[in-house]
Amino acid sequence: MSIIKFALSAAALAALLSTAAQAQQAPLKVGFMLPATGTFAAPGDAIEKGFKLYVDEQGGKLGGRSIQYFKVDDESDPAKATDNVNKLIKRDQVDVVVGTVHSGVALAMARAAKESKTLLIVPNAGADAITGPLCAPNILRSSFSNWQPGYASGVMATQKGYKRAITIFWNYAAGQESAKGFTEAFTKGGGQIVKELTLPFPNVEFQALLTEIAAQKPDVVFAFFGAGAAKFVKDYDAAGLRKVAPLIGSGFLTDGVLEAQGASAQGLQTALHYADGIDTPRNNAFRNKYAVTYKAQPDVYAVQGYDAAAILGAGLSAVKGDFKQRDAMVAAMRKVQIDSPRGKYTLSASHNPVQDFYIREAKGRENVMTGIAVKVLPDPGAAAAWRA
Repeated sequence: MSIIKFALSAAALAALLSTAAQAQQAPLKVGFMLPATGTFAAPGDAIEKGFKLYVDEQGGKLGGRSIQYFKVDDESDPAKATDNVNKLIKRDQVDVVVGTVHSGVALAMARAAKESKTLLIVPNAGADAITGPLCAPNILRSSFSNWQPGYASGVMATQKGYKRAITIFWNYAAGQESAKGFTEAFTKGGGQIVKELTLPFPNVEFQALLTEIAAQKPDVVFAFFGAGAAKFVKDYDAAGLRKVAPLIGSGFLTDGVLEAQGASAQGLQTALHYADGIDTPRNNAFRNKYAVTYKAQPDVYAVQGYDAAAILGAGLSAVKGDFKQRDAMVAAMRKVQIDSPRGKYTLSASHNPVQDFYIREAKGRENVMTGIAVKVLPDPGAAAAWRA
């Protein structure tokens, strides 16, 4: 046999062995730790549906690797978070954990993932520490930091010329950090925070605080109540306060609860990294496919779940499905530009999306894009000392 023929035969054999090895790869174990009950059940469901939609679009595989799913209800309870995530990490021995919605639960998940070096993709919870002090090579986020939409809301408020603001929010990580972002942008733009009003999570008895707003008569009110925003917006309107001070917030003031808010939400303006009316081929195709598949309209939570799968898929494709090449896989995930329904974006050094934030107006059952508050907004999280 000639040297050339031998070389060709060796190359063909190597290709055959590589193909056979890929075919024998066990399914990648993906563990969903999302709320299946309680206040955040709907966002949890949308995240899971978005993730699975992306996988289905890739023929049921990511990077040529089939996916096996495991699920744990996180119960939106930080006290149970460590035990719950360890059901996936230690009992089920998943390769990747995807979760969650509640910031307090996500913080415990991030600590457990950091300790065990399990790959964690956060598809919603915006706790700043996750891509700040707790950042690690194995922790990525497909959503936002709480500071980001709060800051974008503050920019939006200053663009409208408001000078005196009240902030009102649930007194937990998401509320505190969103209000901090708003305050930073609003005061930077020449505004003043005249009062900060808080309520323990998940309390929805707002009347005493609404009375305080009526007494202060600010130019604008920034609010953050997550799923509790359904009742807050209706109570705010019923108290006649929309005539006293316009109500604004991050997109979570209306996202996922707009239908429940009814007429009380119409015309409300919010800032977020996704809007229903983004008229691009990418977003239109996503919305149509989601609606056909699930007989429902997607929201920001569905987009974040979809993008969590896209980020994971980009990493797995770079290593041809070989999860053992974790370092190379994460490096690829860090460098990729995600072609998302929200618009293209990249990840920061600490693995947080660097993305556009839109101005949205509630019209009918949609949060329609009316402008851009901030383009390509990075999170000011701690630099990742471990990065290459």
